[in-house]
Amino acid sequence: MGRMRTLLAVAAVLAASTAAAQSVTLNVIPPPPDVAAPPPDAAKTPSGLSSKTLAAGTGANQPAAADLVKVHYTGWTTDGRMFDSSVSRGRPSTFRVNGVIPGFSEGLQLMVAGEKRRLWIPESLAYKGEPGKPAGTLVFDVELLDIPNRPPPDVKAPPPDATKTASGLAYKVIAEGTGGRHPKASSSVTVHYTGWTTDGKMFDSSVARGQPATFRLADVIAGWTEGLQLMFEGGKMRFWIPEKLAYQGKQAPYGMLVFDIELMKIE
Repeated sequence: MGRMRTLLAVAAVLAASTAAAQSVTLNVIPPPPDVAAPPPDAAKTPSGLSSKTLAAGTGANQPAAADLVKVHYTGWTTDGRMFDSSVSRGRPSTFRVNGVIPGFSEGLQLMVAGEKRRLWIPESLAYKGEPGKPAGTLVFDVELLDIPNRPPPDVKAPPPDATKTASGLAYKVIAEGTGGRHPKASSSVTVHYTGWTTDGKMFDSSVARGQPATFRLADVIAGWTEGLQLMFEGGKMRFWIPEKLAYQGKQAPYGMLVFDIELMKIE
């Protein structure tokens, strides 16, 4: 993408801070019935973290400490007071696993994508009495939505079920769109995307930044201009873009590039 920004280091800070520190008023989500203490069926780790699975995941891999994760979560103190919630804000949070409180980090590494889990995090694994932060044991309901820096299994080359255009662009549909129109070459679009080189290295991601990108199709690499015109609003597709339709060997990243793109809006 011609003017695509290279992914900057993500300052991973857990959004679980006090409600007073937030600039918006959150709709309160009622606490779970077992908020006061872990129930007998909760599993406990040697560190003191307790958890139970609320819904099984669909993924096969657990995130590592250095991975980025995209999650929805709600946090309560053990008296049932909600202090933070991405669910209430209506926007998932993306951060690095090892950039949050130890109990949250440990709990995430027990999960797979699609899983929902409840965590009881003792104060020693939370804010440790830090002034202005929620005190005592904290309870979180967490849904692991994605591990955005992990490459797809077919990152090395287009699979047999991918469609190839006359230009050499290959693609496959990940999720069907809900809109009834395609963007044009002159359109502006808003998208979420992640890009990898074929060795599995993520080099850019609006998902990791937590901010969709808006641009004109005329201002991006040829593979993006062509590929996005195949999409409908609300759809998600994976593209394998040969170097001649990307940066043509003139700048990094070099070689074939692989992108997962969600077309959010045609401006």
